[in-house]
Order: sequence, then structure tokens, then C-alpha cells
Amino acid sequence: MTRFLFDTATSLNGWIADEHNSLGWLFAVEGGDSPDESLLPANAGVLVEGSTTYEWLLAESDLLAHPEKWAEFHGERPVYVFTTRDLPVPAGADVRFVRGPVAEALPAIRAAAGDRDVWVVGGGDLAGQFADIGALDEIAVSIAPVLLAGGAPLLPRRIESDRLRLVSARAAGQFARLVYAVGAPPADG
Repeated sequence: MTRFLFDTATSLNGWIADEHNSLGWLFAVEGGDSPDESLLPANAGVLVEGSTTYEWLLAESDLLAHPEKWAEFHGERPVYVFTTRDLPVPAGADVRFVRGPVAEALPAIRAAAGDRDVWVVGGGDLAGQFADIGALDEIAVSIAPVLLAGGAPLLPRRIESDRLRLVSARAAGQFARLVYAVGAPPADG
């Protein structure tokens, strides 16, 4: 059965990108530039990204000029990018642009994933949209020993403790790794 996973890294004070939409702070942490494979969703058959995450990845690795680098992170998996704009695609990359609500895109994303998981890479608001409609099964967070002054919040939604169940907590190098199962939203909203 396909599961939807929001798996990300965050600063100790809850920012997933700094005020310049950069993840440079993350890569400066020991182990941040090459995370342990056990920290990445092993069964992800599809990746989902917001346009800010997608554009940052394009720029950071200069993927338009070096499309061969695309597979280093994305592999051969299809990538759904939620955007309202026309964006470039690295040569050979399987990028599928989505306009509109998450709920409308779910059937296509599920079909592309088959019996594998869907990794909601980021950002936090996009993951929140999945949570809003009850289509987020797990939140996995690698907390870095960094404090940022501001930026993009981890998940800009209020999700009460009755929807979150701690699955695991452990040290992973310099990171604290927390995994929570996510329950369905209340029937009244």
C-alpha cells in the first residue's frame, strides 16, 4: 500500500530553509551533505516537491547545465512539482508539473508510485496540504544542531498530538531523528 511520507531536515528551532530559501546551513553540519542512507525513505517510488524546493535544487547543483547530476538525488523516480509557473527541466529528468489542489493530483501520484511510497520532499506548506486532506502517513524529521534566525517553517500547520504518534527517536550522527505516524484529521475539519 502506498504511504505518503514527509521526510526532511530542520534546524533545532524548526526552519527547513533559511531566510534566503537556502539549505546551505544543513550541508555545513557534519554528515549533512551526505546523509546516511538509513535516513532516506528506502521505498520511495515518487518524489513530490514544491517549486521553491525544486528551483533551489536546480540552482544548487546547476542541474540544467549538468543534468547527469539529477539522478544523484532523484534517481529514475518521477518527480511531481507543484507550481503555478512554467519551470525548466533538466535533460532526461522525469518531472511532472502540477497546478491546483493536492487532492486533485493524488490519483496520478498514487498511480505513478504503484506499491511504493511517495516522498514529500518539501516544502513544509506542501506537506501541510497533504496533512490537511488526510493524505500524510508519516513525518520523519532529522533535527540539525543549528539555530536559524528565520526562514521556511517545518510544517506551518497546527496538528494536535491526537494525530501524531511517536514511532522512533534516535541519534544519527549530529542529528536527532524523530519519526511520527500521522492520523487522519478530525471529521469536522
